Amino acid sequence: MSYKTVLVHVDESSRSDFRVKIAAGIARAEGAHLIGTAVTGVSRFIYQDGNISTSDPNLANHLNFLRERAEHSVAGFARQVQDLGVLSHESMVAHDEAGGGIGVLARYSDLVVVGQANRDEPSPSVLPDFPEYIVMHSGRPVLIIPYAGDFTSIGKRPLIAWDASRESTRAVTDAIPLLKHAELVQVAIFNSSQAALDAHGEQPGSDIVRYLSRHGINAKVSLHKTGTDVGNALLSLAHDLDSDLIVMGGYGHSRFREMIMGGVTRTVMESMTVPILMSH
Repeated sequence: MSYKTVLVHVDESSRSDFRVKIAAGIARAEGAHLIGTAVTGVSRFIYQDGNISTSDPNLANHLNFLRERAEHSVAGFARQVQDLGVLSHESMVAHDEAGGGIGVLARYSDLVVVGQANRDEPSPSVLPDFPEYIVMHSGRPVLIIPYAGDFTSIGKRPLIAWDASRESTRAVTDAIPLLKHAELVQVAIFNSSQAALDAHGEQPGSDIVRYLSRHGINAKVSLHKTGTDVGNALLSLAHDLDSDLIVMGGYGHSRFREMIMGGVTRTVMESMTVPILMSH
């Protein structure tokens, strides 16, 4: 099991180059094809009949600006990945907002790399719920990079948030290519007494540790109790363990474009301090 196609969202934000650097490192380690995609957001100005009004010169100028900005971003991506030694790569421009453009391409990728939403850097082509939307709708594992902080490594000391659910099961399986490169995988279970015994078993965590060991992954389980927000407890534990990646399921559902996330997922999305690999 390995990633053969890695998709990364590129733009003119301050963290785009850092995001590309991380995606390029994964592509090199996996021998994967790397796709850098910028979005124009032009679709938001298209009428339902598919025509763009050109009667307003201000609108036409704005659409040209959006296209040129996206083209500039993918040109920068191409130069950067060549310098980073990625052997197989391509650049693409999608004439959609980020959720639609990246969401469609994600279906033909093994891993999607995006950035955490940053309210201080709003974009006309990236809606505030972009990372959540990709997690919920792409059907692929999504690696979300925080908008602050520097990470010299990703996946050397990963922390799995395990609750034996379908979502966390999917996330662990999707993360196996990264987990295989880890020095030690920490598996954290919060408030296991509240979970059904048929999910965790008599020894919570033992089954997932055995499963990972069959993939050649060394894992250690720890049990935790918290009466407060599990999301904050998870982030605090990641800090204490010096974790460089959190692997967890993404919980919630969508109502049109309004994302309604579970409490833990929402907390981690908003307050992440390390990269998060999330699957739904």
